[in-house]
Amino acid sequence: MTRLTVSRKMELTMIRNRLRSLCRLMPLAGLAIVLMAMSSTAQAQNAQAQKKPSAQEMAVAKELTLLIGAADLSKPLIAGVVEQAKVVFLQQNPALSKDLNEVAETVRTELEARISEFTDEVARLYALHFTEEELKEILAFYKSPVGKKMQAQQPLIVNASGQFAQEWASDLSDVALNRIRDELRKKGHNL
Repeated sequence: MTRLTVSRKMELTMIRNRLRSLCRLMPLAGLAIVLMAMSSTAQAQNAQAQKKPSAQEMAVAKELTLLIGAADLSKPLIAGVVEQAKVVFLQQNPALSKDLNEVAETVRTELEARISEFTDEVARLYALHFTEEELKEILAFYKSPVGKKMQAQQPLIVNASGQFAQEWASDLSDVALNRIRDELRKKGHNL
């Protein structure tokens, strides 16, 4: 095996690992996209920022966020933030690994106490974008048999989609690397 081949394999492995990390965050990205899509224009955002949801709207919206499991959606965010922080410290000093794992677990637990900030904001966004009557209709759907089935199946679909996306992105990564390498060779670069 030549040195170039080893280098290429290391390059592919690094890219695949980065893509896998990104793909693990895809369900979170989906939530972020949904939340961003709810605020489509700057004017609508300004008008909504001035509107304060009524207590009834907030109560229904909080019930909805509880039913859809918004708190469960925020836990991976917290874990991801802590993991990213660990990487920063590990890059500086790999010998910190054991202590860092213990400290990170403590910090993760502390940050989970802040989940209500996330769920309250999700409830507020729902209350800003939907009337109380619309929120009640959405709740009724999620309480219906098909709504319950959707909730039960959605994590399976998201996980399967994430796994497929990871494999698909890995394949695309290989294609992109090979194509770029071929094109650079055509331009006279010795890769």
